[in-house]
Amino acid sequence: MVERTNLPRQQGRPAGFRIVLVEDNAQISALLAEVLAALGHEVCATATTELEAVAAAARHGPDLMIVDAHLQAGSGISAMDTILRLTAMPHFFMTGGARRIFPTGATVLLKPFGKVSLMAALDSVMGQSAALASGKKSAELHPVAGLMNRSE
Repeated sequence: MVERTNLPRQQGRPAGFRIVLVEDNAQISALLAEVLAALGHEVCATATTELEAVAAAARHGPDLMIVDAHLQAGSGISAMDTILRLTAMPHFFMTGGARRIFPTGATVLLKPFGKVSLMAALDSVMGQSAALASGKKSAELHPVAGLMNRSE
């Protein structure tokens, strides 16, 4: 996953997002929350199952969601399908397993990934958020697809 380093808060970046993190591995979840905080974002809730993800989105109304595609109880992809039927929600998927069929235009981070790839995915979602604020519907958004694990 993301390497733990002394991560200074990023200068010159917009105010952070409130994020719901959907990840069923507690160690990955804690490390990712730490890295996101260092980048200036707040993890307002974590979920480990499909049902928890849908409930957390409704309860917390986050700015965006970071969603593991493969959960032990349910699917992150199915959770986002349910959420997107109810409201527009900027999000991206992460996966460490075999590639699945992701929704068209989905932003996907392959595990393990580093800070640069995480920031690229966040930047993509920031663009989605700005488009939503300008009145576009989620179906009109086409984020950067298939972010790959890059040398970092």
